[in-house]
Amino acid sequence: MTVPSAPFLLPPTPVTSVDAYRAIGGGSGLDQAARLGPAQTVKELTLSGLRGRGGGGFPTGRKWTTILNATGTHRFVVANGAEGEPATFKDRALMRANPYAIVEGVAIAAVTVGAREAFIALKASFGPENERVTQAVEEMQKAGLAGTVPITIVAGPEEYLFGEEKALLEVIEGRDPLPRLFPPYEHGLFATAPQSGWEAHEQEPGHTGAHQSNPTLVNNVETLANVPHVLARGAEWFRSMGTDESAGHVLVTVVGDVARSGVAEVELGTPLRDVIDEVGGGTRAGRQVKAVLSGIANPVVTAPDQLDVPVSYEGMAAAGSGLGAAGFAVFDDQACMVEVARAYSRFLYVESCNQCPACKLGSGVITTLLEKVETGRGTVRDVDTIGARLKTVTDGNRCYLPVQEQAVVSSLLRSFPEEFTEHLEGRLCPRPGRVVVPKLLDIVDGTARYDERHADKRPDWTYSG
Repeated sequence: MTVPSAPFLLPPTPVTSVDAYRAIGGGSGLDQAARLGPAQTVKELTLSGLRGRGGGGFPTGRKWTTILNATGTHRFVVANGAEGEPATFKDRALMRANPYAIVEGVAIAAVTVGAREAFIALKASFGPENERVTQAVEEMQKAGLAGTVPITIVAGPEEYLFGEEKALLEVIEGRDPLPRLFPPYEHGLFATAPQSGWEAHEQEPGHTGAHQSNPTLVNNVETLANVPHVLARGAEWFRSMGTDESAGHVLVTVVGDVARSGVAEVELGTPLRDVIDEVGGGTRAGRQVKAVLSGIANPVVTAPDQLDVPVSYEGMAAAGSGLGAAGFAVFDDQACMVEVARAYSRFLYVESCNQCPACKLGSGVITTLLEKVETGRGTVRDVDTIGARLKTVTDGNRCYLPVQEQAVVSSLLRSFPEEFTEHLEGRLCPRPGRVVVPKLLDIVDGTARYDERHADKRPDWTYSG
């Protein structure tokens, strides 16, 4: 595995004060942004090849250009730290290790796009991360390293959809995490332009101009933590790492059927096999990797044929999957993939917001039928119905959740047909055992702690028991 000799996202020891941050070059990126000006700052980010680390991999420079060139009086910046993707802990590891880089990235984004206000959003349950980020904002503002744009921290709910950028804006405005119809660059925070699908805000006192859509820049916290380094060291430096289409380093999470769970910074393009071995310590004695899921958004990667796939946007795509937020759940040869399909489908079903009937009803039917198949009560007709529902579950979707249902469950059906056949024939599963979807609460000394209470979550976001 290509381990950076000088990691810049996760320093060897946590940065615990603004003075310690200054000592490792903190503030240099903001200074450079002031010298370059907005247009050149965005050009440098574009030349660097930095892509979004929240899961979509969208080119960062292009996203900033869209906001910079958008019409409207007010703009906003949002740092998305509402991490909830199963098998992912990298944002929380980053917020614990160096929240100052995130704050500097937010300040650079705000001054570049001319934002009126900036927000850092994370879950209220993230106790240590809230403390670290709050401390960093206060210290950076006092030291003059946070720019002149106000930065507000928003602690939101536990729901998975809080991390979806359109739902994130709803939470910042004081509502539930229900995704809007239009993306933030089209209808941003506190927008007064009338749109369908949610309530527009009233005009501000004294405002006599046209209604505004307030284009809003939303970036993942890891993406923003890269920005100060890119500007301080240059696009060419960043381009010297990774691959042509996936520049730089990435924070990876490895959990599941491995010797140890962990988060590490690796160079993009590193083979998945090396990531599993070096970050996760490989499988436990006597076991072999059977499958790997990249979060809960991408088709399964199968072993051993695909384990040498490069951990990069283009590498994972070529394998028929995706990099996502670089959180990898590893399943060994004792795992039942029918049970994996059921568990992952149920997670998405209960987290669906119920705004799109095809998503909520479709994922519910798929989950129910997978439960039948897993317990040996299913029929071929049930599998056919699952296939039909997978084709329509995305109809009219406002967010990516039903696409995730479609991608993950379909790939497991295609990749492990023999295991589904075993269950349809009524045989006892040779790999019994319930799968806990790796919704992470913490990783301490190589041990992952999962949110086992999620098994009691109902489709209306309440809990039984």
